[in-house]
Amino acid sequence: MIAVVDYGVGNLHSVTKALQKVGADARVTTDWREVERAQGVVFPGVGAFKDSMDALNRADLGKAVLAAVQSGKPFLGICVGLQMLFEVGEEFGVSQGLGVLGGRVVKFKDVPKIPHLGWNQINIRKAGNPLLEGIPDGSYVYFVHSFYGVPSDPGVVAATTDYGGDFTSMVWRDNVFATQFHPEKSQAVGLKLLENFKRYVG
Repeated sequence: MIAVVDYGVGNLHSVTKALQKVGADARVTTDWREVERAQGVVFPGVGAFKDSMDALNRADLGKAVLAAVQSGKPFLGICVGLQMLFEVGEEFGVSQGLGVLGGRVVKFKDVPKIPHLGWNQINIRKAGNPLLEGIPDGSYVYFVHSFYGVPSDPGVVAATTDYGGDFTSMVWRDNVFATQFHPEKSQAVGLKLLENFKRYVG
């Protein structure tokens, strides 16, 4: 079973439907015990970093998310679910993140338009990523964001995207994967990534 963490913020319906479409037993849950029992965890998010962290803390699910990461089970963060893995976010003032990854979440500067909205390419920077198996370098995926993560360790950067310069669009370290783009909105490429995640969990 793959637990989709529901802390009151996130595109849960679309993510869950996409996972189910590729054959995953995906269940939306607000229960930390179900997160603990799951074989894999998906951590979605939309909106502002601070609001999402506040919602996660109100739902008392932060410890469950960290425990899932530390347990070694497959973990996939999506959009703000990627951003909250960092130490600090700068949206609406400085806020503390979960600290799974070193680095900060910063706002785009000197770009054509904010938010970065629509289709753009991913450039694969780290070989052997099981979630990108069968996905060609340069594939188009769907983005909606004004902030992005800047890892302190370049070794976690799995893919970058050019938007007024390269930014990190996917991270990968051990069992932790996260995408700034939305796989559930990225049509065939996104479904392939989610299918790969299901296989990795299995």
